[in-house]
Amino acid sequence: MTSRIDPLSPRPDACAVSPAEHRDLMSMFPTGVSVVTVADDHGGPQGMTCTSLASISLRPPILMVSLRRGSATLAAVRRHGHFAVNLLHARSQPVAEVFAGPEPDRFARVRWEPSAVTGQPWLVDDSVAHASCRVRSASVVGDHELVLGELCEVRCTAEHPLLYGMRRFSVWT
Repeated sequence: MTSRIDPLSPRPDACAVSPAEHRDLMSMFPTGVSVVTVADDHGGPQGMTCTSLASISLRPPILMVSLRRGSATLAAVRRHGHFAVNLLHARSQPVAEVFAGPEPDRFARVRWEPSAVTGQPWLVDDSVAHASCRVRSASVVGDHELVLGELCEVRCTAEHPLLYGMRRFSVWT
């Protein structure tokens, strides 16, 4: 007699992966680097580095970002219902590092301007592409919130993107 395992009811000990093991796994998945930006309550910018970005749908054009719960960026996205994704170009590693850290006035170190359609902060000198989005839905998952955004505006350049994998930055060759 063979026993069947119900895939919806894993054994209690089956999911014992530590946060460090999860980070190790994901470090092996190279990805582009973006800075998610949003205008705050006073029209000023908020933003954070984000490598958790995915295309979800072409019709309508939807993408997903994963933002850390408790971040000022996520709070502003929730309040305003819009955000922007700035895909960084190969020379923007310092920008990725600034927006990943605790520096309080990150936008003093970059040139930015409001996007034409939604007014979300566009990193003018550091983006290979920029997309302004309207929030379609959001869902809390663990210590992050998955935010789905419908693209309202897109700008692309001929630059090469900045990449991140194996815990280091790289560029497209």
